[in-house]
Amino acid sequence: MAQYWMIVGSEGNFEATKDRNFSVQGVKSRHRKKAMEMQPEDKLINYVTGIQKFAGMAEVTSTFFESDEEIWISKKKDENYPRRVEIKPELILDKEDWVDSEVFKDKLEYIQKWPEEHWKLAFRGNVHNLPEEDYHTVKSILSDAAK
Repeated sequence: MAQYWMIVGSEGNFEATKDRNFSVQGVKSRHRKKAMEMQPEDKLINYVTGIQKFAGMAEVTSTFFESDEEIWISKKKDENYPRRVEIKPELILDKEDWVDSEVFKDKLEYIQKWPEEHWKLAFRGNVHNLPEEDYHTVKSILSDAAK
């Protein structure tokens, strides 16, 4: 059964994934267990920090592996996102079509874990497991934005 993941990262790291044609996704070293849970057919949603927008979606095509090849950049010294899976693009928006997180405030079950005044805490951290219904909600909204 597929799982649904939100990858939270900087615009630069999203662009680094894009530069590789959405063929690989890395997560920070402390997320080894989550990376090990990722399996082919799992879905990824890309959320860009700073500008707080959803930018695209991909599908996992491999099991977890490790690599020290420098692709992504972290503020933390010696963090190179070594926990990785191969991916393929599913729905990648042009930058002008990226969807603001505000659109999802009252639509995603995952966000409801936080007090209303602190809902943006849902987008802290590098990788989150989401309910299937949230994935379909995001996919629908991003699909509409891509048209």
